[in-house]
Amino acid sequence: MRETIGTTWTFQLIIIFILIFACFLSLVISYSRAYAIKNEALSVIEKYEGVSTESGQILNNYLSATGYKDKGKCPNEWWGAIDFNGTFEQSNSSNEYYYCFQEKSTSNGLVLYNIRFFYKFNLPVLGDLTNFKIDGQTSAFVGSNNRITS
Repeated sequence: MRETIGTTWTFQLIIIFILIFACFLSLVISYSRAYAIKNEALSVIEKYEGVSTESGQILNNYLSATGYKDKGKCPNEWWGAIDFNGTFEQSNSSNEYYYCFQEKSTSNGLVLYNIRFFYKFNLPVLGDLTNFKIDGQTSAFVGSNNRITS
């Protein structure tokens, strides 16, 4: 009888560690996917010298193809993507957006962009536990005249 109780405890402890490892693995995979999406978005913005109609379309097509669908709240005075059809609006605190960006001018006349993506920590049984955000910033560049935020 004593050996059965000891084996049960050991078995339960092993299952708990497996569940903790699975949660950690799920979190790392979600973060890595969102981080790769953010890096690709920064590359597109830098290549097209800002968020223009063309770069927005390429970015939205990429996000649709990767299955990105997480939303979150954006800071005020940023631009948020309402959908993947190229619809952007000045963000407010009541709406959730697929991603956000902000154009900033440097002191020497160059332009840089801050961008924010979201990912959720989702477990099959428990559902969405929390929403994380990943921020990135482009390097400074001259910028084009056909930007959305102009």
